[in-house]
Amino acid sequence: MRILAVDVGTGTQDILFFESGKTIENNFKLVMPSPTIIVAEHITRATARGQAILLTGVTMGGGPSHWAARDHALAGYKVAVTQEAGRTFDDDLTQIERMGFEIIEDGEAARRAQHPGWQHIELQDFDAQAIITALRAFDLDPSVEGLAIAAFDHGAAPPGVSDRRFRFDFIEQTVRRQPVPSAFAYPAQDTPAELTRLRSIAKSSARYLQLSGSSPDAPLLLMDTGSAAALGALEDPLVRAQSESILCNIGNFHTLAFHLLQGQIVGIFEHHTGEIDRFRLEQMLLKLANGTLTNREVFDTSGHGALILGDGRPNGAPFPFLAVTGPRREMLRGSTLKPYEATPHGDMMLAGCFGLLRAFADRYPRMAGGIEAALL
Repeated sequence: MRILAVDVGTGTQDILFFESGKTIENNFKLVMPSPTIIVAEHITRATARGQAILLTGVTMGGGPSHWAARDHALAGYKVAVTQEAGRTFDDDLTQIERMGFEIIEDGEAARRAQHPGWQHIELQDFDAQAIITALRAFDLDPSVEGLAIAAFDHGAAPPGVSDRRFRFDFIEQTVRRQPVPSAFAYPAQDTPAELTRLRSIAKSSARYLQLSGSSPDAPLLLMDTGSAAALGALEDPLVRAQSESILCNIGNFHTLAFHLLQGQIVGIFEHHTGEIDRFRLEQMLLKLANGTLTNREVFDTSGHGALILGDGRPNGAPFPFLAVTGPRREMLRGSTLKPYEATPHGDMMLAGCFGLLRAFADRYPRMAGGIEAALL
């Protein structure tokens, strides 16, 4: 059994080609530039040439690609974008037009794509052709029995509603309904409608199944990337052994922390990594542990929010075991909170992929045996 697990971040995309029957350390893996970084590089080169850009494809993660397209327009060069691709930059298409972008129909996009004056760039978080090409270059058969893909999804907020507030309202609803990290993993057909980025990835995954020779019915699991990293941290035996812990993933753009008690979420917060320093992060973690962190405190400092479940912890209770993952985890090195840098199966950068595999086993019990044998 083979499963392709891909954790799509802002800086990197982390890829694990899982094959049951192998030790987990002998599975093949790649850590490559993220799709939004790749798109941003294409746009930046077009800006240097003074060439108009045509953006088609599906809704994907923004950040670097968004800033590069904005700068291209501010430099006085044309940006044309289809509606679905345009929602990468804002769910409200009128806001995209205000940025100086031209919104065009698919037919017009197909015509311009043939014109040498336009640099055509396809937007997608999951580039099936690139991954298949990489696997085949090393003589690997890319066909799989399942796909598991994680990405960060703000969700499609209604006009006038803060993306940050909309995102955390969704997190709160999910945690109250099922207070475990795997609650943020969805079989493709069950992905909430508001998670437009994940649903776009589902469209792109069909191309992978076709081009790789996989069954078109192979199951697809979609998951929030921060939750995948937290679940992956639990694959570290020392982290898994704790009855109470805080799992903190410090990503390039977002920091997410879960407070777990006997495997259940009793508190959670999410912030923008670029808006915090070590002191602020330590204070939020301390308040998360004692149950005093408020949603307003996080939101008013440009974060997403916080949620505390239950009555908090007794005064004088020791600070929980703190496990840290993520490419910015150095922020807590040397902290008095004594963080432990989780290394599930010897590879922190694949934490999200290991979390995806664990969630896949949970959601598809008939395929769980081969996964769990490798993970355990």
